[in-house]
Amino acid sequence: MAKQIFESLSMNHMTVKNRLIRSATWEGIAEFDGSIADEAYEIYRELSHGGVGAVIVGFTDVSQDDYYIHGMMRLSRDDLIPQYKKLTDIIHEGGCPAIVQLAMGAYYRKLPNGLVEQAEPDKMTEDEIRQVISMFIDAAMRAKKAGFDGVQIHAAHFFFLSRFISPRVNHRKDIYGGNTLNRSRILIEILRGIKEKCEDLHVMIKINCSDFMFGGLDETESLEICRILADNGIDSIEVSGNGTSVEGIKPHVNEAYFLSFASELADKISVPVILVGGLRSIETMQNILDNTNIQLLSLSRPLLREPDLPDKFMRGTCTESKCISCNACYGSHAHRCVFR
Repeated sequence: MAKQIFESLSMNHMTVKNRLIRSATWEGIAEFDGSIADEAYEIYRELSHGGVGAVIVGFTDVSQDDYYIHGMMRLSRDDLIPQYKKLTDIIHEGGCPAIVQLAMGAYYRKLPNGLVEQAEPDKMTEDEIRQVISMFIDAAMRAKKAGFDGVQIHAAHFFFLSRFISPRVNHRKDIYGGNTLNRSRILIEILRGIKEKCEDLHVMIKINCSDFMFGGLDETESLEICRILADNGIDSIEVSGNGTSVEGIKPHVNEAYFLSFASELADKISVPVILVGGLRSIETMQNILDNTNIQLLSLSRPLLREPDLPDKFMRGTCTESKCISCNACYGSHAHRCVFR
């Protein structure tokens, strides 16, 4: 049966109203302690009323001690749960499932002198790795209490989990390194822990198709990790890669720069595959659905320019995004489009 963009799709523990997903996009406006800025509530109100099938809330740190990048929201403490409940209520009012991207920029350990240092995977003890795993599971439990319908494990873009599974960074010789299965063990244990504690949450992952660097994760190994995750119960996989936000994307010319990998992955696993990266025209999106086993399409920069783009597509008032992929949004407050 042919897939259509504007049809609902039932997945494990979650139903989306159409196949367009708001991909997690970092705003960088949270308070130092991870509290949600009032401006963020308005951003998500606008997005959830713009016609997307589901909203993934941007980079939300699982650790209280991670200051890898500024302005990160956090689900690292129970007292933050009411703020996130307000956020999920806003998203649900727009008729969208709410998913939160659980992430860690880097792991920082406290030293005896009171200072902290960043510890890369090779230098971490097994106890520290288990501590990270527990942080993700605990954050997922808080997400469930806050009303989220799902969580996304962020294992892309060379943040902590992405580095941990990359052979360029992880040279461990124990159960957490040395081969594909061992490097991905941290993801498996996070996934299993979340599934055990939060049975009715949809658990997805964002992963690089490739690190696009010498000695890094390549497409062959990424396919294998995705297969392992599918075998261990992951509910959906969003395909991304290092070097995201490619400039100069033009409709019908150079869209969907991770399409080849995502299409191959969708042929090899039974869980839904979500494609992100350079989607600009409704014609290209429908062609992808028609000609591959990819189930969902996610948008980031186009929704910065036009939060109501899905509604415009559905009403037929436009066929292409106005986003010109200039990336000026990355230098703006809250990563807003500079042309709005």
